Amino acid sequence: MGINNILTSQGLFIEGQSIVEAYPQFKDLAELINTFANTGFAFLPIFLGFSAAKAFGGNPYLGACIGALMIHSDLLNGYSYGAAVVDGTVPVWNIFGLNIAKVGYQGTVLPVLAAAFVLAKVEKMLHKVIPSVLNNLLTPLFTVFITGILTFVVIGPVMRGLGDGITTGLLWLINTLGPIGGAIFGFLYAPIVITGMHHSFVAIETQLLADIATTGGSFIFPVAAMSNVAQGAAALSVLLILRKDNKMKGIASASGISALLGITEPAIFGVNLKLRYPFFGAMIGSAVGSAYVMLTKVLAISPGAAGLPGIISIRPTSIVNYIIAMILSMVVAVVSTIVIAKFMNKKQVANDEQIAA
Repeated sequence: MGINNILTSQGLFIEGQSIVEAYPQFKDLAELINTFANTGFAFLPIFLGFSAAKAFGGNPYLGACIGALMIHSDLLNGYSYGAAVVDGTVPVWNIFGLNIAKVGYQGTVLPVLAAAFVLAKVEKMLHKVIPSVLNNLLTPLFTVFITGILTFVVIGPVMRGLGDGITTGLLWLINTLGPIGGAIFGFLYAPIVITGMHHSFVAIETQLLADIATTGGSFIFPVAAMSNVAQGAAALSVLLILRKDNKMKGIASASGISALLGITEPAIFGVNLKLRYPFFGAMIGSAVGSAYVMLTKVLAISPGAAGLPGIISIRPTSIVNYIIAMILSMVVAVVSTIVIAKFMNKKQVANDEQIAA
């Protein structure tokens, strides 16, 4: 998507034109690349169904089958669901008087994950009750049938609503509070990473990107990038603060560069949390950078490495502001880290003197 972005964005390299418009021979290449890039989103539930079922202890191929069922061509495309609700044209199956919405789940994440979890539980239960001689025949049959019914009657609608609710909540935070909401999100992003809860943002971001015509892109990616580069800059600033601890300086230099490129765990757990002051300094830098990206409405149009390489994932009109925001995050993180380090050192000296007295 980033490559396609470079080829088709007007004014990125040529005034008033995209590369494809200036050099038409690249048009088919851009379309080819765009098709390759969209495939992952178009068939996302299949991949998720496979990997999630495997993770939950179920048959991954049955998980892929449920994922494929959720985007079957006979269903109303999930992207058209909102308009169909407004028009009152949502198709249904009438099963013994029960109306079941005949709607697909293209671009969704939470419904597929929940369906894969239920599938794994149903499959394990059936393995216990079905005689072994019939196991290979009946277990896959009943597993897919039971899970499929539950998916369209309960799981899908509930999880679609939950996913929409979480997305709406984050959008409310950003749209209502603007830069303040961005600062709060950016300040808390690194602590959220520590808990592992940031993985849940992948589901929300995927949905934002899948529905890019409505959302305009993902605001989560720029915030994650601000947090990552701030953690990297804070880790690198340790080189200016520590003089004798060569081992920690070596870890800080390697992990700091890694964080700037989008991988923050080595910097967070190996340096910043251990020393504390780089972590706090990075949180402040992330808050400032995130406030700026919200103020200037920087959005990502594809997933990627949330850091310096993330430039190609940003909407072309926002690339300059993305770069400015990263510089702000890094500079504020370094300055904050140095200031907090000096304050903590003075406090430590005072405590030592009080203990000695």
